[in-house]
Amino acid sequence: MALTSTPGPRASQVTHAPRVSHDPHASRDPRASRASSREADGLAVASFVLGLLGLLVMNILLGPAAIVMACLALARSTARRGRALLGLALGVADLVVLAVLVTVNGTVSWSFGG
Repeated sequence: MALTSTPGPRASQVTHAPRVSHDPHASRDPRASRASSREADGLAVASFVLGLLGLLVMNILLGPAAIVMACLALARSTARRGRALLGLALGVADLVVLAVLVTVNGTVSWSFGG
């Protein structure tokens, strides 16, 4: 029984790994950019909804959450820029409503009775 060995690659046959570009403007996978765009759009819509809900309930939690999500959506250059800006404005309005409630009533809840 004879064992045969395969010769290793010759110096001329060695392949090198492809160079990785660190250029931020280099072409990217279109599926990854679409997923990132969808995520940013989702953040914009979520900030709008949370800001709107925060005007009615739990403005101490939903206002800051709407502001953070709107800033993230704008930083990721969402296609729904207007919705993100509305979410940002509503988040700030939530905090203004909270400040007014605390100043006027001394509480963090709505009070319609006298």
